Order: sequence, then C-alpha cells, then structure tokens
Amino acid sequence: MENNDINAARNEQWRVELRNSKTPKERTTIERVEMPQLDPAYRITCNEEVNQGISAEQAMREATRCLDCANPQCVTGCPVNINIPKFIKNIERGNFAEAAATLKETSSLPAVCGRVCPQEKQCESKCIHLKMKHPAVAIGYLERFAADWQRNNADSMPAPQVAPKNGIKVAVIGSGPSGLSFAGDMIKRGYDVTVFEALHEIGGVLKYGIPEFRLPNAIVDFEIDGLRKMGVEFVKDCLVGKTITYDDLHEMGFKGVFVGSGAGFPRFMDIPGENLNGVMSSNEYLTRINLMGAGRGGDTPVLNGKTIAVVGGGNTAMDSTRTAKRMGAERVILVYRRSEEEMPARLEEVGHAKEEGIEFMTLHNPIEYIGDDKGRVKAMRVQRMELGEPDASGRRKPVPVEGAIEEIPVDLVIVAVGVSPNQLVPRSIQGLEVSKRNTIVVNEETMQSNVTDLYAGGDIVRGGATVILAMGDGRRAALNMHEMLQANN
Repeated sequence: MENNDINAARNEQWRVELRNSKTPKERTTIERVEMPQLDPAYRITCNEEVNQGISAEQAMREATRCLDCANPQCVTGCPVNINIPKFIKNIERGNFAEAAATLKETSSLPAVCGRVCPQEKQCESKCIHLKMKHPAVAIGYLERFAADWQRNNADSMPAPQVAPKNGIKVAVIGSGPSGLSFAGDMIKRGYDVTVFEALHEIGGVLKYGIPEFRLPNAIVDFEIDGLRKMGVEFVKDCLVGKTITYDDLHEMGFKGVFVGSGAGFPRFMDIPGENLNGVMSSNEYLTRINLMGAGRGGDTPVLNGKTIAVVGGGNTAMDSTRTAKRMGAERVILVYRRSEEEMPARLEEVGHAKEEGIEFMTLHNPIEYIGDDKGRVKAMRVQRMELGEPDASGRRKPVPVEGAIEEIPVDLVIVAVGVSPNQLVPRSIQGLEVSKRNTIVVNEETMQSNVTDLYAGGDIVRGGATVILAMGDGRRAALNMHEMLQANN
C-alpha cells in the first residue's frame, strides 16, 4: 500500500468529517473491546471456536478509538500492507461492505488473519495508543469482524475485480498461506493460475496444523472458494517432484512457478527413547486430528493417553496441549526449557491453555523417554533449567541445574520443538540453490531463486514462521514475478 494511496483515502471528505466528529481525547477514553469466549469447562468438550467474535455495535465502538493518524504506523507493521485506517474508519461509519473490500485489496485471507495473526507483535504493536499508555486498537478483532460480515453477506458483495486474461500460465506448488496469497494476487493481474497440492484438501498448514477451535475449516474453505470463483484452479493429491516434475510444468506451458510447499518435516531432540511408541511429533498428531478426523469418527487412528506431555513453547505446542485436552486426556503437561516470559506463543494462546487446565512445567527440558516392556513410553526424565546469558535469539539461554532431574509418568509425548522444510520439491529441481537448513535461497526483496522463473516464500524459505509473514512473501513474489513476466513478453 503506497503512502499516496493511504493519504488520498484519508483526505476523502467523509474521512475528514468522521475524524472531526470526536476529539482525540474522546476517542482515547473509550475502553478497548473484549472478545467474547466460550466457557473453558464447555469448550474442552468440543471443537467449537473459542473466540466468538464481536458484534456490530462493539466493532463500531472499537473503530471509534482509532485516531486516523496522518502517518499510520500500523500499516508498516502489517506484512501485507493492509490500509488499516481505511477499513477501520469504514467500520466506524457502518459501511462494513467497504471495510471488507478494503481488506481484500491486499489480503487474500482476512478471516484467517483476523483469527491467527500475532497482531500484538505486528500492526497493533505500532498503534499510537500504546505511546499514550492506552491499549492498542483491536485491529485483529476488527479485521475478523469485517471478514466475517463479508462471509455472512456474500450474496450482496460485488465480485472482486480481476484484470482481463493475459494468456500466461503460472503454477503454485503448495496451497498454504504463501501459495494462496500469491495465487490471489496473480489471478487479479490476469494470469491463469493453477495450485498443486500434495494432500487431499486445500489449505496447507491452515487445515492440517491449526485446530478448528482456533481456525474453523469452514472459514478457510470460504476464503479458498473466493479464489476459486476468481478463476484459480486447484489440483489435489499432486506431489510435485513425484506425481509431476518441474520440467513437466514447463511442458504444460507454465511460464512461472511459485514454491510454497511449507515446512512439514518434524524435528526431534535426539535424546534416548524418541523411537518409543507414544513419542510423536506435533505435526503428525495435529495432522491426524485436524485433517483426517482422528478420534471423531474418521478412519485415521491416533494414539491417546491419560497423561500427555507436550514439549515446546510455541503456538504449535499450545495447539497440541489444547487438542490433547479435547481428545480426553485427564492431565496435560507443557514442558518448556525456558521461562513463560520467553515463550514464543501468543499471550492469548497461553491464556486459553491455562484456562483449560493445562499444567505448565517451565524451566524443564526432557533428557530421556523411558519405555515399558512392550516398547511404549511410560515416563520421561526432565532436567531442571535456569536462565543464563542471552543466546543468538536474544533470549536468555537455559542452563541445566546440576543434579536436578526428575521422572514423570506419561503415556504419550508430543514433541513441538520446530519443523524443517519439505525437501522433495527443492531436491527435484536441478541447479536450485538450497541452504544448509534445506530452505530455498531467494533474493529477499523479490523472492526469486537462482532459477529465474522460480520464486518461493513461506516456510520453505523461512524454515518456520507465521501465516501473515508467509502471505507477505506470496504477495512480494507475485509482484516481482509479474514484472519479470511482463518484461519477457
């Protein structure tokens, strides 16, 4: 979003009048809205979405808090550069359709982002209210409200504007957030876009990685259907590098390829006992349950237990603990080697986990899993830690406390200590430059690889990041591939 566009929108007569209708002091005295939630005792019995959304009245009141700054820093904090003041001010005046349309100008997945983006670290962290010692405007809640309003009023919304077809075909490998974002931007520019997905459902990590109590599949499907109506074609059960190759894509007439194949390769800690039955990756655990319906009448089995330990401190670890609770575990323990303050998980997710009865065992690290005579895990040995000097991440490094080891009975361990990129696609493309971490090496400004018609983004480049950063990669790749293809035609 260019500054000129932001300024032009800000200077429209209705915005000027709306801005002058209240003083900044009147706006800053309004209390930030609170998101209604399902009761913890009820929500652990089902998979219903925990956050219930805000009403139109709440949304308009929250939007009134926005000061409509002359130099809105919130936009600089958004990886997809949404014109945040414009969509918020449209909510304030009750024009929800225009608010939703503003979101769609730069974001292919606003209903997703309104639910799972870490706004507190991005757009909301730049809000001027924070400098005045007030809570930030609830940008994420308002984004969700506008996107949900659009979904509930889809029949009355105009079709998105798409440029005339230019006859150029582009391929997308992977249907996660980076691939969908890329596809949305390229279809708007008039390209023929085909998305190739290895799994049997479209959505990538949005479907297999994030539980429905945080991001319902119906929300993801609605956003995908929107892309489909714009003309994006989706091919499922197609593993590029096996089912078809990069060379096959050329023979099929594709002039540009975007790789957004994600990071679905689980990491473990390389400690004794990891090969025991009942020690599994969060990736496998969540995929079986989220994508394949394990435990909910589907054909896919999943291991269960009365006492479940989850190792890690990120959002995936929180998702795993809360899923285990919903699968019937009596006791779920989160084991994390640093303190709670160092956890990378969103504060909201940490809070929800605590409300749902998850036990936090911070400053502890597993050092061994112990099995029974049938090869099934029955206990884990954990080392107590203390925080030392900061490491490369800037966080204080956990250091073992000598002799402080204890044994905890468990009958299932879910390891959520990170993921590595899927290596099939990079390895199948001759000459493609890959890093030591098996990520595709790209020019970070253009997202172009050393193979000139191949661009990449999301976890296959970053090695593990947020949905919105992946979407930003997709948008940047789309812009630069478009410029490259137009220059070559």
